[in-house]
Amino acid sequence: MASQKLNDPIPVVSKLKKNVFILFGVLIGLLLLSTIVLAILFSIEKSKTTISIKAVENNLCVTPFCIKAANYLLESIDESVQPCEDFFQFACGTWLKNNRIPDDTGAQDTFNILRTQLDNNVVDILTSELPNDSIKIKAIENARLLYNACVNESAIEAAGVDTILSVLENELGGWPILNGLSWDEKKFNLSNLLLKLREYNNNIIFNCGTSTDDKNSSAYFIRISQSDLALEQRQYYLNETKLTNAYRQFMYDLAASLTNDTTAIDKDVQDIYEFEKKISLFHWTAAEQRARQSEIVRTTIGNLSRLFNTSFDFTNYLRQTYRLANVTLSDNDNVSVSEVEFLRNVSLIIDQHSPRVVQNYLIWRFMMNRAANMPKRYRTIREQFDRVLRGTNAERPRSISCGSYVNINMGFAVAKLYIKKYFDENAKNQSLEMIHNIRSSFIEMLEESTWMDDISKRKAIEKALAIDEKIGYPDYLNSNNVTQLEEDYAQYTFTDSYIHNTLKILKIKSKENFKILRETVDRKAWGASPPTVVNAFYTPSKNQIAFPAGIFQLPFFNKDAPK
Repeated sequence: MASQKLNDPIPVVSKLKKNVFILFGVLIGLLLLSTIVLAILFSIEKSKTTISIKAVENNLCVTPFCIKAANYLLESIDESVQPCEDFFQFACGTWLKNNRIPDDTGAQDTFNILRTQLDNNVVDILTSELPNDSIKIKAIENARLLYNACVNESAIEAAGVDTILSVLENELGGWPILNGLSWDEKKFNLSNLLLKLREYNNNIIFNCGTSTDDKNSSAYFIRISQSDLALEQRQYYLNETKLTNAYRQFMYDLAASLTNDTTAIDKDVQDIYEFEKKISLFHWTAAEQRARQSEIVRTTIGNLSRLFNTSFDFTNYLRQTYRLANVTLSDNDNVSVSEVEFLRNVSLIIDQHSPRVVQNYLIWRFMMNRAANMPKRYRTIREQFDRVLRGTNAERPRSISCGSYVNINMGFAVAKLYIKKYFDENAKNQSLEMIHNIRSSFIEMLEESTWMDDISKRKAIEKALAIDEKIGYPDYLNSNNVTQLEEDYAQYTFTDSYIHNTLKILKIKSKENFKILRETVDRKAWGASPPTVVNAFYTPSKNQIAFPAGIFQLPFFNKDAPK
């Protein structure tokens, strides 16, 4: 067989073999590359799994919510401070630095931040287009009418103060400080004046109303106690300060803005202040009220006069007050009297002062609150006082203050809209589950305790099992049946006159409190506070806990948070 020369052409079969070898090499390379890539990916996933397993083993939460929550905490602390040296600065330093106090409030905290958000939500639902199923609900319609009248500044300015001045002169016997020396003290009748002020829901000096009976939580009784002070705390009257000066200036400026006769204002302002200062000396602080619970006296309407040896007839005053709501008191109606010492001493102080001073003071306290319902120039006078009392630098935006006003007075109508737009139903179910778990753990701890006797354990467990939990809102608000809502707000019918609406609400609220005296306490009913508040409550007389819809916001609650 002849040998092949070097320059002879390569046979076709040899070419095919060479191509096969090249292709095979490429495939081997691709396979090797894929193996490397898969190995890297596997390593990454294994690393993630290892981290996840370690997180579980170490009881760590690495969900998006937990990372967000951890970031919130990290952004609040000040790591430049040693916690053992100043724990408050360590825990809150950066939060304090990043959260300034708003001009229209005297403080800032998490509650205030959430309340601001809720206030904005309330304004939104009072001004947005209504859902189809809410258009014909009268309660919601009147809530929006009340809001619109409140924000209508031009109408408020046009109305002026004639309505308020008419109430002062024709219903309350006049405000002497506005009449100069011409005020006739023969008009003065303390009982009638206090009665009329109570009709407008003003408890001044003496506080009276209906409360749940301390001895029988299924019934109501009458309660008499001290009322509040204009400066809130007794200590603020002890020395002359910027606050006491601002308070007297508030009196002077408001009175001067309402009259052309300023001849008696200076003396009247000083007399009013001195009168209240004397009252403040006997005013009980909150700590004193808690410490002296045993001094509360329980009696009846028939025996009330024996308790008070004063010139002021408390018995007749209460009978007339409840008659405003067509409730006739009997001699057997129970009465609880708190701060008896204050009531007796203040009754003596009233006897020692002229009708002019007492009339001036009582009307002043009424007008002090009404300044917020008057045109802008009068609200500004109040605002200047609040800057000293509250530490504010500006009035709240009108839309926010009006939304809050509607929410305070017609909160359940507002909540009807709020829960549909802003409340997550998951929150209700999760909260009930959490409460169940907490209750079970608590009972287990009670049963295992060694320091309690068996009778005490049984009573404690019985009470724990009987706790009535209210989550989010009362069930009727999420129902198509609006009968209860409409009945509750049947009297709340409004016009475009803000001041008339305000005075009407005051009368309604007063009568509502008196009317419930003859009703039976519904221990399962939702409390007085509406769902649209950032707060939570425990009512001892009902053994009830309530978590309103408004508080179900970060950082207090989130459906994605770990249990």
